[in-house]
Amino acid sequence: MSLSIRTNLASLNAQRNLSSTQTSLESSMSRLSSGYRITRAGDDAAGLAISTKLEAQIRSYNQAARNANDGLSVIQTTEAALNETSNVLSRLRELAMQAASDGIGATERGYVQAEADQLRAEIDRIAAVTKYDGTPLLDGSGTALGFQVGVESDPSGDDRIGFSTLDATAAALGLDASTLDFTTAAGARDALSTLDAALETISRSRADLGAVGNRFQSTIANIQSFAEALSAANSRIRDADVAEETSRLARANILQQAGVAVLAQANQAPQLALKLLGG
Repeated sequence: MSLSIRTNLASLNAQRNLSSTQTSLESSMSRLSSGYRITRAGDDAAGLAISTKLEAQIRSYNQAARNANDGLSVIQTTEAALNETSNVLSRLRELAMQAASDGIGATERGYVQAEADQLRAEIDRIAAVTKYDGTPLLDGSGTALGFQVGVESDPSGDDRIGFSTLDATAAALGLDASTLDFTTAAGARDALSTLDAALETISRSRADLGAVGNRFQSTIANIQSFAEALSAANSRIRDADVAEETSRLARANILQQAGVAVLAQANQAPQLALKLLGG
């Protein structure tokens, strides 16, 4: 190899290799610290575009799952309230059976009637206070509720699960002072059929709610499955391979140390040439 004073080719080559090694070192450190294989468009433009689209879809699916969970919560709140109403109706029927018997007198019938009136008022109280996020669920307002569970716009409406609020007031169940007259045995016997019809209405409503609730649960499971699959696909594209990057970092560190040593040695070549001239 020739010696040159003006141009130190060995030093320039060592500097170039050291700069490349430094770039690789910084890249590996960036990937390991961020956890991403793609930290900028220059790393993989196509991969970044696909990953960005996947991340948008994943966030949409996660929100869809939250929407479905909100809908399920509404169903569960309504069903719990109807369960209490059903318990009240069962107690009213028990009282009707007691009052329908001639084994009690007028005074006792008065006590039974007083309890029945309070229970009828309790049914209206349950209907009035059962709300979700301020929306009445049992007062008969008939509010149509819809929950977006699809991530794409669907004109057919298949991307939404909807249902209407119910009317579980005493009046809607056919319960008033005349139909719940327990002051006579005949009135109590007539009340039995009214209470049976009310219990049937509540049971039918609970069955309908259960069907919608099962749909929500199935939808949540499907959404979570889709989101998991998309997350796995995005991970394969975007996330760094820690083992691979650790190996690259170790290799870059070794090359950097060797490069610094070679550069120092290459920078001594012009001095050697000067010594030859001076010698």
